Amino acid sequence: MLPDKQPPVTKEARELAKRLWEYHQLRHSIQKSDAILVLGSHDPRVAERGAALWLEEMAPLLIFSGGLGNFTAGVWEDPEAVIFGRIAREMGVPDEAMLLESRSTNSGENIRFTQELLKSKGLDPRSFIIVQKPYMERRAYATFKKNWSDKSVLVTSPRISFENYPSESISLEIIIQSMVGDLQRIREYPKKGFQIHQDIPEEVWRAFERLVALGFDQHLIS
Repeated sequence: MLPDKQPPVTKEARELAKRLWEYHQLRHSIQKSDAILVLGSHDPRVAERGAALWLEEMAPLLIFSGGLGNFTAGVWEDPEAVIFGRIAREMGVPDEAMLLESRSTNSGENIRFTQELLKSKGLDPRSFIIVQKPYMERRAYATFKKNWSDKSVLVTSPRISFENYPSESISLEIIIQSMVGDLQRIREYPKKGFQIHQDIPEEVWRAFERLVALGFDQHLIS
């Protein structure tokens, strides 16, 4: 969980953040696939997007992956996957169409533990739709392709604009902190073998550096 004290979101900071927001999204055209994999987070709208895709018959299997991570440990009592599964059930997805993986605490574990779960069930989907927050689409894609390169994958997120995404529980300050931290990870994690390489345009990296200078540095790798 990020500290309560946050730097002010000035007009400059908002414009810089919008640049990162645009970069983090991949805007894939979603097609029918073998499975929908919803990566856990502190945003229930991600679960709603995954459930809606299942209800639209975009895939026969809906998987929720997530234990308790940075933003939910000590805040939520149940694992992210359990809460997300509950949301999907309330939206009309039957239990037999869902699998829950509730141990993972980061993106790499989301993929690895889901692989283990599917193997234990004798399932081997060839194509996936990944669902994550809008500002984590690119990182989710890069992590999936590093850990599961032989599978086909498309990425999507709740269809909400940058201006409308902040909510009562997810402030714009927290969104900016997350985007800054994830951009650094997109650059650094391929060197550690965690993700595939993704090009970062110069103007996006300059926006990152300026946001760090403005104080949006609380989600950076230590």
